[in-house]
Parts: sequence; structure tokens; C-alpha cells
Amino acid sequence: MSYTLTVHWTIEPQTAPRPWRACSRCRGQRPFVCSGKTRLNANGRRLDAWLIYRCADCADTWNRPIFERKNVREVDPDTLHALQNNDLAWIRRTAFDVEDLRRSTDRIEEFPECRVRRRVRARPFEGCNRLEIVLAVAMATSMRADRLLAAELGVSRSRLARLAAMDRLILQPETRKNLQRSIRDGTRIMLDLSAEADRAEIIERAQEGAPSG
Repeated sequence: MSYTLTVHWTIEPQTAPRPWRACSRCRGQRPFVCSGKTRLNANGRRLDAWLIYRCADCADTWNRPIFERKNVREVDPDTLHALQNNDLAWIRRTAFDVEDLRRSTDRIEEFPECRVRRRVRARPFEGCNRLEIVLAVAMATSMRADRLLAAELGVSRSRLARLAAMDRLILQPETRKNLQRSIRDGTRIMLDLSAEADRAEIIERAQEGAPSG
């Protein structure tokens, strides 16, 4: 008989990173917000592509380079289609690509807020006292593991730290201070609740609203 509840959490960041740049109208550094629009220019067989941002204060524009002077044959067909049609899903993924954004700016404002969708993968028959959480994080987020668990399980971060110190909370892959690190796709969280009086409440919060399968 299984005593472990395995649940899949899909993490969806809510606010895209905002690059800070010098705004010509504001005459100072300002955060810029993705407009949800692209720009594509052709010069013969060469293409230039940008993602358009607007100053959060005055709406002045900045074109974030996606690629420049690239031969049309070298452009991925799906990317070209997305640029030509202002594909919102592609734009959202690109707006959340912090590593690529760092090529254009040294200062980026990130937001940890995210939505969590749950799906139960393996439900125990009874007497559940262990919890396994598998994270799917499609887009980069600055949400820390301890903040995520505290918010979703109703457990304080200090308590989570104590459980980790007793090896009753384990994150894989293991890294130094992994509770304080930003969550990553594929992270597995194992939580031994056998000695916790409120384990039933914690386990219920872990799967709250989740369909089976």
C-alpha cells in the first residue's frame, strides 16, 4: 500500500520581467513593459526582428532585438510565422526569457507571483504521510522554493528550514541552499510528514482542486 501522495504542480508566472533602460522622454532610467507586439523588417533576403516594449511611465517605445540581418533561410519557420502573426504564446515565452533579455540590458526587474495548477499523479489509499511534488516550470520565474511551498502548503519558511535540516524535506536535484533558490523545471520535492500533527491538512492543500490522472 502506498503512503505517498504524488502531485504535479505546473507553475505559471504571471508578470513578465521588466528591463530598465534610459527613456528619452523621461530623461532617466525607467522600467519597460512588453507590449505584446513584434516588428519584422526585410531587406532583400535579410531580416531584422524586434519585440516592442513601452516605458511604464510615458509609453515611449524600445525595440528589443530578437535577431538582426539574418538570412530568411536561417530563421526557424515557427519563429518566422510567430513574428509575422504576432503569436501571443510565442511573444509570452520570449518576454519571459530572462537570459536572452540580459543581452540588451544590465538591470531586470523580476516578479515572483505565479499561478499553480495541480494534478494528482499517484493517490494513496489511506494513511498518507509523505508528499512528493513534481514541478513543471515552462518559463523562468524568480519564485523561491521556500516561498512557493510556504504559500501553497500553509507552512512557515522557518518550519520548512527545520524539516530540511532533519532531512525530512529534500529537493532534487540537490544544490547548495536549494530552498532559497528559484524554482526550476523538473524539480522534485519530497516531504516526510510522518511526525507532523497537521499532515492531513498539508497534504490536502498540496492537492486542493486537482483532478486525478
